[in-house]
Amino acid sequence: MKKNLIPVILITGLIILGVFLYNQDASKTEKSADSQIKIGIILGFTGPIESLAPVMAKSAELAIDEVNKSGNFMDGAQLKAVRADSTCVDAAAAQAAAERLITSDKVSAIMGADCSGVTTAVLKNVAMPNGILMISPSATSPALSTEPDNDLFFRTAPSDARQGEVIADLLMEKGFKTAALTHTNNDYGKGLAASIKSNYEAKGGTITISASHEDGKGDYSSEVAALAQASGDILIVAGYLDQGGKGIIQASLDADAFNKFFLPDGMIGDALPKAIGPDLNGSIGSVPGTDSPGAAKYSELAKAAGFESGPYGPESYDAAALIMLAMEAAKSTDSNVFKNNVMDIANAPGEKIYPGELSKALNLIKEGKDIDYVGATALELVGSGESSGSFAEILIDNQKTNKVGYR
Repeated sequence: MKKNLIPVILITGLIILGVFLYNQDASKTEKSADSQIKIGIILGFTGPIESLAPVMAKSAELAIDEVNKSGNFMDGAQLKAVRADSTCVDAAAAQAAAERLITSDKVSAIMGADCSGVTTAVLKNVAMPNGILMISPSATSPALSTEPDNDLFFRTAPSDARQGEVIADLLMEKGFKTAALTHTNNDYGKGLAASIKSNYEAKGGTITISASHEDGKGDYSSEVAALAQASGDILIVAGYLDQGGKGIIQASLDADAFNKFFLPDGMIGDALPKAIGPDLNGSIGSVPGTDSPGAAKYSELAKAAGFESGPYGPESYDAAALIMLAMEAAKSTDSNVFKNNVMDIANAPGEKIYPGELSKALNLIKEGKDIDYVGATALELVGSGESSGSFAEILIDNQKTNKVGYR
């Protein structure tokens, strides 16, 4: 062999080796992409609860990251969260976002949606036709309890049928015998207002007026004038903290119409007292919550991940966890298969599972053992698959929302 051919042969060999290694790496990348399972997270990143959505999304992603780090999911498969905007109130936009999650992003399930109206629209018009499971952390309309869903819909938040009972109890216990009531003009507002009115009046209270309001208006003086004319010891504002509900409260204070407010779940979040200021101090409210060991563990995990727990954050963590554990139990990412495992995972019998213990749960499932996912919210699914429901009592003090009791 001629000496001048040796460098050519060496260079050719290196090129061939490089191509081989490149193809091997590409093959690994393709295999990794194929084994990646996607979960959609559809929440109102814009709209009347936009201040709540980031923590809700981070909470669901916290559970997904926990499972990914364990390496115990579906023979080492990795999960990816894909976000989409429900807007909370625009059904057409929410449906389009959900369609993209399913058809373009190829998600296997959806954590969401958030507000009741858009959740119903996505369930009926997108999830059910495509056979995709949804677990909502915050859609609370009582109508969802009987909505046909092909067993594809669950929620880790309790129905407003339960919240109406809690609100009535709190109002009567604190001596508010009459109340004016305003609600956002959608499925959530109508359902909650009806539940509050029926429960409050059954306990001897009087609703002096129950009137709807629209979100997104610049002036709520006419709505407040009607509420003030009816009067009441307190004004119940069943709305959203970043839009109409906030506008109603500010207009009430400006007109000196009411100085005490009851704030149901859609109004709870530190953004509201910061926006309104000291005049909101002393108002009360309710939001799903528990003082269970799981709630404390979730708060620790959230803090370690760089964010503070907020309304519907624990429910979002639990919703994502249920999806993944049900997949593992069914050995399938097909919604129409693993939907049958959600209730079993969430309820007794079985070893109790708390936040931070998802790797343990996956191992128990692999061993053929039962688990009872208690999670961050002391979760128990009842009926067609909704949380039995615990609530935190809220007091606005020092321009913050403070949990002062549970029931």
